[in-house]
Amino acid sequence: MSTMAVPDVAVAQVDEGFWTRTRKIGAVLLALGVVATVVFGALATDQQARFTLSETDGGAALEIDGTIGAILFGVIAAASGVALLTGVPKRWLTTLLGVGIVAFVLSFLCWQVSAAPEGRNFMPMVNMVRGTFILALPLIFGALAGVLCERSGVVNVAIEGQLLMGAFSGALFGSLSGSVWVGLVAAAIGGAFISLLLAVFAIRYLVDQVVMGIVLNLLAVGVTGFLYERLMQTDAQKYNSAPRFGTWEIPLLSDIPVLGPALFRSNLFLYLGLLLVLVIHIALFRTRWGLRTRAVGEHPTAADTLGVKVLRVRYRNVLLAGVVAGIGGASYTLALYSFTKNMIGGKGFIALAALIFGRWSPTGALLAALFFGFADQLGTYLGAIGSGIPSQFLAMLPYLATMLAVAGLVGRVRAPAADGKPYIKG
Repeated sequence: MSTMAVPDVAVAQVDEGFWTRTRKIGAVLLALGVVATVVFGALATDQQARFTLSETDGGAALEIDGTIGAILFGVIAAASGVALLTGVPKRWLTTLLGVGIVAFVLSFLCWQVSAAPEGRNFMPMVNMVRGTFILALPLIFGALAGVLCERSGVVNVAIEGQLLMGAFSGALFGSLSGSVWVGLVAAAIGGAFISLLLAVFAIRYLVDQVVMGIVLNLLAVGVTGFLYERLMQTDAQKYNSAPRFGTWEIPLLSDIPVLGPALFRSNLFLYLGLLLVLVIHIALFRTRWGLRTRAVGEHPTAADTLGVKVLRVRYRNVLLAGVVAGIGGASYTLALYSFTKNMIGGKGFIALAALIFGRWSPTGALLAALFFGFADQLGTYLGAIGSGIPSQFLAMLPYLATMLAVAGLVGRVRAPAADGKPYIKG
């Protein structure tokens, strides 16, 4: 197996004409920078926009005059766009794009925080970071499930159903047993059940994988909704009162400013999610299992000729993906909420977008999930400080960020070559 080479990146394509992708992104960034400088700068006030390094308005803080900050960061965003318009080398695209987006967001925050009512014109960074990770958790688990499936050549549109079945199973069996660990195991089995159906129909019976994923999502919504009405609504104390995982504090690390309280005073799911990102990344790119998985996802015929059991690898990885997604669903019902009908609310599809945005990489998927989680947390924060932006628009933020990221920022990406293609052994 050591002789098998698997391509892992897309073949570069040459842009033609003046309006290359880099220049188009530069033009958009320039426009955003101008909007930030003019509009946000005009709407901001001369109050100090305070970004506290704690969970309250006390203690150390980064402060800047609202108007000055909005204009300054708007200019930085515009400058990043100008740099891209001049045709800088492509290796600078990601850096300048990141700088431009961060500057635009900071300009927006300087406006919003400085214009907030007295006593609320601060942003607690600990709460923002903690909220970002908590809201990103199901996306992280869901995107990892997508990585495991699609690196093996199976499209996983059923992430929504896997998360939902995991959340329901965790709540139901956790409540019946009175044990969070029983609930966690049940959630993993619930997610694996949806994956088993996906594997059997997509791999054994060659059903269209996208269609099968949508059907399984509808199945999960129907089954969990029916049982919720028949069991949980009629006797919530017995069937929908699962115990919760408590906060686990890691000594020393929890004392790190901002990141410490946000990341190292949390529940099991956050630690497990970050650990899985590391483990799956190492396994995918540094082990024989990872080499075989990528080979099956790229060129299953070649892998078969070298002795790899293609169908076995696909079955195993799809089931493993269901276990991961099921645990992600349990992060709702065993840590935060009681189960409600269709409580995942489209997060599985955002996880699928995070997978694509992250270019089918565990670490890329993590960063994309955090981006979407931040958009969600930002909407919550703006609502809490009484922002003048309509609440309906704030609720749209994570979904709007998803569309903009996938449609405008992903660019040319290539899925594994055999993704979604059934393998029929000759």
